Amino acid sequence: MTIAAAVTAPTTAPVHAAPRHAAPAVQPRAPPRRDPSPLNPNTPAQALRSASSAPPSSSAAAADGARAHIANLDKVLGKPPRPASHAAAAARQEQEQEQEQEPLSVRHGLLNALNLSFFVPMPGMRARTAADEHMSPRSLMHMQQLLSADSPRASPRSTIAPRWRSLHGEGGWAGLLDPLDSDLRRELLRYGDFVQAAYQAFHSLPTASARHRGLMLPDRSYRPTRSLFATSALSMPPWAKRPNTPEWLTQQSNWIGYVAVCESEREVARMGRRDIAIVLRGTATCLEWAENLRASLVPLDGESSDGADTGAEEPKVARGFLSLYKTAGEKVKSLSEEVMDEVRRLMEKYKGEELSITVVGHSLGAALALLVADEVATSIPDAPPVAVVSFGGPKVGNGAFVDRLSSSGKVNVLRIVNAGDVVTKVPGVAPRLPHKKEQYQHVGAELRIDSKNSPCLRPDAGPACRHDLEAYLHLIDGFTGTGRPFRHDARRSVIRLLQLQRGNVKKEYVNRARELGVDPAAPADVGRSMAYGNCAIASPS
Repeated sequence: MTIAAAVTAPTTAPVHAAPRHAAPAVQPRAPPRRDPSPLNPNTPAQALRSASSAPPSSSAAAADGARAHIANLDKVLGKPPRPASHAAAAARQEQEQEQEQEPLSVRHGLLNALNLSFFVPMPGMRARTAADEHMSPRSLMHMQQLLSADSPRASPRSTIAPRWRSLHGEGGWAGLLDPLDSDLRRELLRYGDFVQAAYQAFHSLPTASARHRGLMLPDRSYRPTRSLFATSALSMPPWAKRPNTPEWLTQQSNWIGYVAVCESEREVARMGRRDIAIVLRGTATCLEWAENLRASLVPLDGESSDGADTGAEEPKVARGFLSLYKTAGEKVKSLSEEVMDEVRRLMEKYKGEELSITVVGHSLGAALALLVADEVATSIPDAPPVAVVSFGGPKVGNGAFVDRLSSSGKVNVLRIVNAGDVVTKVPGVAPRLPHKKEQYQHVGAELRIDSKNSPCLRPDAGPACRHDLEAYLHLIDGFTGTGRPFRHDARRSVIRLLQLQRGNVKKEYVNRARELGVDPAAPADVGRSMAYGNCAIASPS
């Protein structure tokens, strides 16, 4: 931005000598002339041009000081100093810039990328159009914050000790979902980030058998205590294997999550209890996908024999989910054994304290979370309250299984569903099952969100985006209530969303990200994701 260097001195009116023995006439003092400041947002561009065309002052010292001050401003604004001889060329360049609209960051770098003309009208910086405002947050400074991993502005966590039971599901979250309670939003985002940490830990070293695989939790008040493995009863046929297929895609036993416990006494006091989190990721391997397709209903205590009438009221679940939950591997226990052993150990360690168990999962992990909650409630008589947080979970069992969970008195289920997510609609009705109770049914309360309400996701986002966990967390962060606009002060970073769902993000956001130095085409960096896991995207937001 070129600032006029000429400074004009105010002219003074001549003073005539008064007659002798007469009182001198009082002349009104002319108001001091003040040149319009180019840094004043209320200064019109015409006033700036008229000031720049004014005749120069006779005071060389004042002009030199003004030029020095302007040169310093140019340095602050990131522009090289220009000699005074180029003033005329600079003025012509300003006029050309005002007439033509150029892409952002062509002449003004970061300042233009931030669109500071919205706050300070400057020559050569085009104003934000109505379309830009509609496609972006209310302020591009907010947009810069969402694309920044280094300057978090997380809202403080309030004390939830007096109401932790209602936030944990007592009463079925009545009155907390629509509109969404701010404390509940922070809790959901924290548990969602726990699942993201499980995805990142698995994909960073999918074949590793280390205890916690370099797991870094976004909430440092929790500590992982045990790794969890799920084993498929299926095996990959030899003809289906390819020479270049990674081993982890076809191996039977895979790391699927972890158990963590809150060890920060300060956080325990804030939450009103010590929380045990059981975190399970979604489908990642070929055999896990194959298990998802085994949708026939089988009893919880084992497989029924062909032709046997086990009764329509018997609780049954999908065969594939139960297989992954109950099957033991060659070197690892079954997921069921690992979870129950760890829960009992932690309950004994913290005996006498107020405890809670939160089982959280996405997709396949959400289905397995229901099986975990059911077994905890039925096999541990003195188990603490159990809450299940399901992100995009499918149907798991029949109506009798739903009644069993609901009547236990210990388990509360919250299903978070993105409209259009096909995974939440499957399995449908099991084949050749005439009884109504044999149909798959959902369990628990529902929090329904919609990708169409996001200001940065395209309304026609595809199925992969609608089921993506990061999209879920982005929508939860902005959800306020049905029919209400996206939360204007949502603070969750959209860097990971851009990297994972670039094709489903509005073009204006992708362009803004590039101008702010974020490459949406770059693959999601696990290390960087964990680095800003405690910053911009860390829950609570």
